[in-house]
Amino acid sequence: MLAIGLAAQAGFIDALGFLKLGGLFVSFMSGNSTRLGVGLASGAAVAWTAAGLVGAFVGGVIAGALVARTAGRWRKQAVLGLTTALLTVAALLTLTGQSGNGLTLLMAAAMGTVNNVFQRDGEVSIGVTYMTGALVKLGQQLAVALTGGSAWNWLPYLLLWLGLVAGAVAGGCLFALIGLHALWIAAAFSALLLLWSSRIRPLGLA
Repeated sequence: MLAIGLAAQAGFIDALGFLKLGGLFVSFMSGNSTRLGVGLASGAAVAWTAAGLVGAFVGGVIAGALVARTAGRWRKQAVLGLTTALLTVAALLTLTGQSGNGLTLLMAAAMGTVNNVFQRDGEVSIGVTYMTGALVKLGQQLAVALTGGSAWNWLPYLLLWLGLVAGAVAGGCLFALIGLHALWIAAAFSALLLLWSSRIRPLGLA
């Protein structure tokens, strides 16, 4: 349930970033990497924006990994705390009238950070801001089910994908109404997920 909630949060924030940036992403770095390559090939200025977003995302991953390592068995809560803090700072920037690259870079950093919530042996075990891997596993588990294997192992991957899509729908609708001020909702939801994570025992499997 926590992973599905984080996927919904990622979809929400990515929708805000996508609409603000006119086709770039704050969580989907494969898309930004393609835009970077095409921009470099064509000489378009969008390449530098895409590069900045990729850099901010990786920086967020690094920060989240360091926090997780330091927090030890409380890593889920520590990473979610950092993510919530980054989103809150981004939301505060909307009150000052700022809506430029600095704000979207903070959003990308937060999305990089949150990928450290679920780890196993130091590696990401559940990606919550990108769904390509989840869709691959969905297809694989459906193939297993069709050939006589476990009938429902595909369901968690479908729910992850649906969570992200539902979050993106909500983000798209709210952006039309209140623009990037919707980041306050994202920060509040992140805080709720942090509280929810406290129900998971500190030594819980990642």
